[in-house]
Amino acid sequence: MENMTAQELLAAYAAGERNFSEADLFKANLSGVNLSGANLSGANLMFANLSEANLSYANLSYANLSYALFLGANLSRADLSGADLREANLDGANLDGANLDGAIR
Repeated sequence: MENMTAQELLAAYAAGERNFSEADLFKANLSGVNLSGANLSGANLMFANLSEANLSYANLSYANLSYALFLGANLSRADLSGADLREANLDGANLDGANLDGAIR
């Protein structure tokens, strides 16, 4: 996958797509993307770039987030239960109140 906007990602997810491996939502938006409250449960975001993204209150339960970039991202109160976070780069990410129950780290 290449650069994509929040609208493109959400539209594809709504249409049933779940594979967003290597999606770059940082470059497509020239800054952080706003996915606050988005439902991306079960999505494959392996190797995706979500740096500086606002994912507060987002549902990322059981998502594959391994090797994804979340540099400076806002994941406050996000549902990351059961998510695969192996090798995800969370440097500077805000995880205040995030649900990490059963997350693989």
